[in-house]
Amino acid sequence: MTFHVVDPLDHPEWDRLVLGSPGHSFFHSSAWARTLVASYGYKPFYLALPGEERFALLMPLMEVDSRLTGRRGVSLPFTDQIPVLVSNTELFGEGVQAAVRHGEERGWRYIEWRDAGHHDDSLPASELFYVHDVDLNRTAERLFSSLSDNNRRNIKKSQREGVAVAVGTSFGSIEAFGRLNLITRKRHGLPPQPSAFFRNVYEHILAKDHGVVVSASHQGRVVAASVFFHFGKRAIYKYGASDLAYQHLRPNNLVMWEAMAWYNARGFETLSLGRTEMDNPGLLQFKRTWGGVERLAKYHRYDLQKKEFVPLRAPASARFERLFSRMPTGALRLVGRFFYKHAG
Repeated sequence: MTFHVVDPLDHPEWDRLVLGSPGHSFFHSSAWARTLVASYGYKPFYLALPGEERFALLMPLMEVDSRLTGRRGVSLPFTDQIPVLVSNTELFGEGVQAAVRHGEERGWRYIEWRDAGHHDDSLPASELFYVHDVDLNRTAERLFSSLSDNNRRNIKKSQREGVAVAVGTSFGSIEAFGRLNLITRKRHGLPPQPSAFFRNVYEHILAKDHGVVVSASHQGRVVAASVFFHFGKRAIYKYGASDLAYQHLRPNNLVMWEAMAWYNARGFETLSLGRTEMDNPGLLQFKRTWGGVERLAKYHRYDLQKKEFVPLRAPASARFERLFSRMPTGALRLVGRFFYKHAG
């Protein structure tokens, strides 16, 4: 069987074939591929068996080529979960073998699949995350009643306190999110994504009707915002940021609820809340209040030198988090501009 190595940016029927393939998400779309390539210069090497109406197999891969972190294949960089689209386990195994052969030809150190799907449970996981999917196929009233009692109280409190929510796709809305994102990332000891990335999010996603920014304001000041992407009938919560000084107003709860209601009113079927690290109990508890279905997402890393699937070593990140949290914002922006293209 011959697998084709294709570039979604050069395939005129790409999104139509993706939409016809069961299990697809926004992350399989050409919009996400275009955003990653434009922002970081990664090279797409998607393995595919295209048909007339759908992909028989689609395994998105991009090459991250860094002098600092090496050359490897990732499916896909900065992507929470992206299953391989395939109809059966046998074809999945053949696709993995084809990816390994391609990685050997390219000189990759390893290949990483981020939630490859349920095609082969025997593969050892390199990392585990929680993911939550909310079913939007119900009335707004039933959707609201599926939330936890405490969550519903927080949403109503935020409304009583005069927090206003806007759904936007303008460049100004992503700029306002970027300002909040900087202080949020600093608080967590992480560099922010480069400003060029958010410009590309606007150009290739928001301006093309594949995403929205949902912002909460109090007395004219944006105090919380989240970025959502969508494709077909499926939506994904991707980024969130907020000002801790306004946490007592519970704007994050209102932002998520208004996003759910917005997608529900437009006939979307599911909202993915993204991945959650297993050692992040606060975020996990927040996501469990939205009435979604919880499952484990498995990442798999194949070491091309050892010729085996390997676990991921725990990163020594605490020292860097303390350093980043104390940096001036200008210096932190510079770190982000340099860091992300190597991280992938």
